[in-house]
Amino acid sequence: MVAACGWDGGNAVRPLLLDVSRLNDWVGEKILFSQHRLAPEYDIAERATHLPSYFISPMMPMLRDPAAWRLQVGGLVRQPLTLSIDDLQAMPRTTYTVKHHCVEGWSAIATWQGVALSAVAERCGMLPQARYVRFDSFDSGYSNGWDLASAMHPQTILAYGMNDNPLPASHGAPLRLYSPTKLGYKMTKYLVSVTFTAERPGGYWEDQGYPWFAGV
Repeated sequence: MVAACGWDGGNAVRPLLLDVSRLNDWVGEKILFSQHRLAPEYDIAERATHLPSYFISPMMPMLRDPAAWRLQVGGLVRQPLTLSIDDLQAMPRTTYTVKHHCVEGWSAIATWQGVALSAVAERCGMLPQARYVRFDSFDSGYSNGWDLASAMHPQTILAYGMNDNPLPASHGAPLRLYSPTKLGYKMTKYLVSVTFTAERPGGYWEDQGYPWFAGV
């Protein structure tokens, strides 16, 4: 995955790399992905002692007033929502211990707690015209776009906990997107909004040539 290593081949090679990336996205989304295939789960004894953290801001993103944070849910929905962490924690909880895969080649096992994105979609009344979901963060405008099938996968969650503790700032507090079926850069940290849309959103790395689908 040349583009993911920071080199896109220059003007001569870049169009070819983008074509290959689009083909990989199509194969991953239309042929290999299944909403019924679950990533394997692990015993908590297998959890890694350290999981590297990444953000694009010069310093770790931190909220000045964490109590004032709210998640905005909107777009193609019947009822836009403004949700606090307490609101999300009051919804049915999903917990799993899974392997995290980074585009740089490493992996690590961790436990995540949160609410299924599909439950949030049901609560806001997602409209049938929605085909994609955009995720925005307060990490210098970082964003991602997902296809609807991946977003509604039963293991796609809005995570507020990690390894049986509240989600730390180093991994996206107060809320991050998580799914063991995607590479790490697709899991937007420091979430502020979820938007259901009919148009395919771009993304911070995807707009620089990284694969859009990025399935594992």
